[in-house]
Amino acid sequence: MNIAVLQFPASNCDQDAIHVIRLLGHHSYYVWHKDGGLGNPDAVIVPGGFSYGDYLRCGAIARFSPVMQAVKRFADDGGLVLGICNGFQILCEAGLLPGALVRNRDLQFHCEHVFLKTLNSETPFTNKIPVGKTLRVPIAHGEGCYFADEATLDGLFANHQVLWQYCDVNGSLTETAIPNGSLRGIAGICNERRNVAGLMPHPERASEEILGSTDGRLIFESVFAALQNKATARAA
Repeated sequence: MNIAVLQFPASNCDQDAIHVIRLLGHHSYYVWHKDGGLGNPDAVIVPGGFSYGDYLRCGAIARFSPVMQAVKRFADDGGLVLGICNGFQILCEAGLLPGALVRNRDLQFHCEHVFLKTLNSETPFTNKIPVGKTLRVPIAHGEGCYFADEATLDGLFANHQVLWQYCDVNGSLTETAIPNGSLRGIAGICNERRNVAGLMPHPERASEEILGSTDGRLIFESVFAALQNKATARAA
């Protein structure tokens, strides 16, 4: 598979994303934020970091980069797009995902491991995650509190668009397990078409034993499985 990884000024997880893609045996390449096209990718990853230094609102400047128009066209055509941390913020600011990410409840930057509960295992981003498995992945953000109005939140849950919620080690959804104050413990969502997703935790930082967890690989493996199924169906 051929995966495009976007680069913005102050992206800092782009190389991590490239690494895990190649680790899993696939090809990946960078796309600079000023580029008007994506090349010919099978999927796009919008990585973490501090695009444009987060000088305005996280992702609010990056949404105007020329490459985001190409990402929108790619998503409109059904292409898979995954936003991680700052990438999640950018996708929300660009209108590709609903809601917004705001300052953490305690106004502190959090860099720690958290646990995730997967709510929908039938998406291109979750299909390889065993039902009931609790994922252990790290977070590193100061503005990771997911916020949306009640109608949007109700719609996300009713449409099974909430992919991950913060939980404790046993998979229980508790208030203390939410590190940033995200409403209803939301850690990641997808759009209605299930081809665009974003999450605040960093699966690319939980892809090798040396990193303390390989749970993050399941998300990337899900994407590759979905792409393979799509390619097989197209060839049939």
